[in-house]
Amino acid sequence: MKVLERVGRRTQDFFEYAGGLTLLSGTSAGFLVRLRVRTAETISQAYLLGFQSLTIVALTSLFTGMVISLESAVQAVQYGFGNVVGGAVAYASVRELGPMLTGIVVAGRAGSSIAAEIGSMVVTEQIEALKSMGIEPARYLVVPRLLALLVMLPLLTIFADVVSVLGGMWVAQAYAHISYQDFITSVRTTIGMNDIVKGLLKTFVFAAIIVLVAAYQGLRTRGGAAGVGKSVTGAVVIAMILIFVANFALSFLFFGSNG
Repeated sequence: MKVLERVGRRTQDFFEYAGGLTLLSGTSAGFLVRLRVRTAETISQAYLLGFQSLTIVALTSLFTGMVISLESAVQAVQYGFGNVVGGAVAYASVRELGPMLTGIVVAGRAGSSIAAEIGSMVVTEQIEALKSMGIEPARYLVVPRLLALLVMLPLLTIFADVVSVLGGMWVAQAYAHISYQDFITSVRTTIGMNDIVKGLLKTFVFAAIIVLVAAYQGLRTRGGAAGVGKSVTGAVVIAMILIFVANFALSFLFFGSNG
């Protein structure tokens, strides 16, 4: 019986969480559709969540491109396929690793920040103060961060893709003596605008996941400083899991039929 109780409680918690997250998503989307947006706060959040993530995104994408190139370039040249290395690096970066790794990095940095900030406001009763003044927390706190990341995450992903390809190009030339011209030609013949657009479409879903999960975790914070820490951990872990799930689903939807 205890096992059944535990399963039932976990199931109930899951549906309560899913329902609360869905409600927050719908409320935030409603404010966005009606253009009830705090412009100054949105710009500020775009800088905090997006621009300040630039360095860690650059490092992550640079070494990812370099590793892909390092693992493939020498062997490809040995077997006479050196002209496909650039395409392989660009293919992996643009369609999969660029959007997903950028989302994961931003989830760790920006998602934790959002959850911590909102969670701290909850435990210090600032959220209750906003409600008492007739201010909707979703519009005041969630919508600016959501709109900011919906704009910034695709831009960060474009930057990550470029840096990844450049890092791979340098490694291919330095270790396998593949010329820059051959590398770029391979990229151009392998990747089309369709691949770039579909990769960027993923980032809109990832941005929504990061902000909404982090905000919801913050809003349901309980138990003082310890509760804030749990909310931050939960926000990062849940957002990362959902990004992996969403990435698989979107890849299957976009690329599954044609490889």
